[in-house]
Amino acid sequence: MQRLEAGGSAATATAIHLRLRLLAGVLLVAHLLVVGWLTLRPLDVPWAAAANLTPLEGIRADLAYGPLEAARRIGEGLALLAPLGVLLPMVGGRLTLSTLSAWSSLARTAAAGALVSLSIEMLQTAVPGQVVDVDSVLLNTTGVLLAHVAVVPALRARMRRSHARSHTVYQGTTPKISRVGLGPWTDVLSAVQREY
Repeated sequence: MQRLEAGGSAATATAIHLRLRLLAGVLLVAHLLVVGWLTLRPLDVPWAAAANLTPLEGIRADLAYGPLEAARRIGEGLALLAPLGVLLPMVGGRLTLSTLSAWSSLARTAAAGALVSLSIEMLQTAVPGQVVDVDSVLLNTTGVLLAHVAVVPALRARMRRSHARSHTVYQGTTPKISRVGLGPWTDVLSAVQREY
């Protein structure tokens, strides 16, 4: 009966793990829809700045506005796709990673964030009032990397601990076996000649 309870908790942990992956997938789709609405809707502006295709030029222009406005603008660029750094690995659902695969997880997540950001910038070329900025791709990808490094290792360690706790089988105390005397066949077996 104890093993059935432990197996039940292992099944429950697996179900929770699957629910967490499903929730991450739903949140990922919702986040991408919000990002698409924010970045791809037409803006009614009297004039639009020219596209920025020179790396770090837009960040220099943001810094020229002063520290508060620069922090707001750069922070928006970092935060726009930062949730992808957590949601993409959660959808993948890997708990145990070697050092090499942890680095590959970071690289895959950063590449996916860069591709999403680049896709948004390419789609913005057809949207009135939206301006293409290469620095947005840099800031968005950096935000994805920072979120991944800050959250994912701790989250995976916590999930591994809870997963290990649910898979331990409680067997109770060690049974005590009473001492057994010599068996009835010991006299017969001791009489047999051994040939070594």
